[in-house]
Amino acid sequence: MLTADKVTEIFCICDDFCKEFNAEVEKNSIKAPDGRKHRRRNGMMSDAEVMTILICFHFNTFRNFKHYYLFYVKKHLAHLFPRVLSYNRFIEVESKVSIQMMLFLQLICFGECTGISFIDSTCIPVCHNKRILTNKVFKGYAERGKSTMGWYYGFKLHLICNEKGELLNFMLTRANVDDRNESVFNRLSDNVFGKLYADKGYISQTLFERLFDNGLHLVTGFKSNMKNRLMPLYDKIMLRKRSVIESVNDELKNVAQTVHSRHRSIINFGMNLLGALAAYSFFEKKPSINIDFEVEKFDGQLALFK
Repeated sequence: MLTADKVTEIFCICDDFCKEFNAEVEKNSIKAPDGRKHRRRNGMMSDAEVMTILICFHFNTFRNFKHYYLFYVKKHLAHLFPRVLSYNRFIEVESKVSIQMMLFLQLICFGECTGISFIDSTCIPVCHNKRILTNKVFKGYAERGKSTMGWYYGFKLHLICNEKGELLNFMLTRANVDDRNESVFNRLSDNVFGKLYADKGYISQTLFERLFDNGLHLVTGFKSNMKNRLMPLYDKIMLRKRSVIESVNDELKNVAQTVHSRHRSIINFGMNLLGALAAYSFFEKKPSINIDFEVEKFDGQLALFK
């Protein structure tokens, strides 16, 4: 359960970030031709407060943001947010912090690459398959795609994490985009080096060669109809630990609630996803791998062959 101390901690981090962001915007903004200063009236709630409420929603068991805002924020968190807006006004205001949320993810929430990374994609359905033809909110944005669970209508979330369970990068695409898409990998592989472990859906000789030239070694398993190749024992062990990113996807869906079918605008869908990714970075416990233990086990298995 989210505590008041945790809310205060998140707000302080968001507030410091927003102050630096506003200072940079003010420094690099274009001045008016007449030289006059135009009035910029502050809202009742600051950008940091809006960001904090959006992030804290994904810590609780609420499945409905309206219920969370009206019966939790306005009642139980009223001492932390004294100038809270009405629900309808808050929904209108939340889109104004979209740029701040994106930069907040990139600069504050994401972890650092350690040379061991895992990549995977997960489906983000936006409605039931029976309502695909009648869905108007995501018309022109979402597409039909197929996952291991069958056909769905929506998007695909591509994620890269390190062995500590920290997110390194993400990208949202339509459901019919291939995991091995070149533009997707160019975006995801920024500032990623070392070895990248993936499932068999990422097998591609062209992709492997292009990433290897950029200093990134893509490691995947082998399909049954492929020729067997020699693979270091350490890579085989780490491929078995690829479930760490599956656990990350599971927490994003079942705890942070990135998937539900009640979005009424594409902007709210995007803000919900950004809030969920930011909230995950503040989780106290994340799926991780004990590298020291794996190295010792690796050495022990090598000793068996000697």
